[in-house]
Amino acid sequence: MRGFGRSDQQFCAFCGRPADENRRVVKAPNSDVYICEQCVAACQTVLNDERHTLTPINMTEVPSPKEFKEYLDQYVIGQDYAKKVLSVAVYNHYKQLSIPKEQQAANDVKIEKSNILLLGPTGSGKTLLAKTLAQKLKVPFAIADATTLTEAGYVGEDVENVLLKLINNADGDVSAAERGIIFIDEIDKISRKSENTSITRDVSGEGVQQALLKILEGTHASVPPQGGRKHPNQEMIDIDTTNILFICGGAFVGLDKIIEQRLSSSSIGFGAQGTHRTEEERMELLNQVTSDDLVKFGIIPELIGRLPITCALKELNRDDLVRILTEPRNAITKQFQASFSIDDVELTFNEEAIGEIADIAIKNKTGARGLRAIVEKILLDIMFEVPSIKGKKRLEITKDIVNQKTIPTAETLLINQKTA
Repeated sequence: MRGFGRSDQQFCAFCGRPADENRRVVKAPNSDVYICEQCVAACQTVLNDERHTLTPINMTEVPSPKEFKEYLDQYVIGQDYAKKVLSVAVYNHYKQLSIPKEQQAANDVKIEKSNILLLGPTGSGKTLLAKTLAQKLKVPFAIADATTLTEAGYVGEDVENVLLKLINNADGDVSAAERGIIFIDEIDKISRKSENTSITRDVSGEGVQQALLKILEGTHASVPPQGGRKHPNQEMIDIDTTNILFICGGAFVGLDKIIEQRLSSSSIGFGAQGTHRTEEERMELLNQVTSDDLVKFGIIPELIGRLPITCALKELNRDDLVRILTEPRNAITKQFQASFSIDDVELTFNEEAIGEIADIAIKNKTGARGLRAIVEKILLDIMFEVPSIKGKKRLEITKDIVNQKTIPTAETLLINQKTA
């Protein structure tokens, strides 16, 4: 930049003020037009405000709660109550996004979002429900594991890295990410280790809960673009979490005993403490959870206040697992049949085999999550042999094959090839 004498005075084309010791100017390429640093800062503020002023959602593009549930029924077996709760909650969330800010200001009413807490055993469908909802809405979706999170400054992931996953899944579009859905799994694993104050920091329990508070409620968060730790000279991604819907899930093992202890002295009780309960009774018990029950479990009151909707999922029984193996659009058996068809194999599972797979999952206490691993193990030897055998083949999976009493070999497949 030249001196500040009168003969070569430079003026900002925006505000018209001259350059001096307190006002630096930048020259436009291939032009004698200048802009001062104050006007650059003002332009940046306007652009940021425009980016964060999201256009209202068109409600004609958002399915009704009934349409949500019908879609979930195609992919998720059972859990009808949870489907209703999620369908209504998600519809109401996007309904409040359809109201222009000017209208909200005129009515002096701001509808706040309702984040959701799902309670249920492993493999009951918590993650699948959230993932399927996001698929129907066609919005960015991210899954985070709360067990990897630690308080800022300690070894582990910062809570802002959860937002980075959502931005990455939105292909870097921050505006799209600001209307996405985040599912935080294993939220019960960050429960406070003790109700009593400890002299040591609970960096992976209460510390993480404290860090999650503002993000769940809504704030402008600074996210490191490459993840990891923040440092002062790093350029940050600014994201507003006000309109991001958070769904938290956890098994909450032992919570039912806390609820039962509270109800045992009341008229509502479920009988003597320690009595064996059916899954329906356990789900009904969990659906009576209160803030005090969750505080006793180890969730801080501030976090509970930001998760106003709670819903319990029941553990899947044998009939549910059998249906999961065969009925959904992307059922596991259908996936393997499609995969084997590429190698010219007509793969079928008889009823006894399906039932035996469900029994193994119940025995292993893995729920629906363990079904694929069981089928993979059963079909391992077959998948090893099949690509080497040319021609059309047919194979039926029986109970003996599931129990590995009979192991299909290349000769078995060749026989099926001759009879196909």
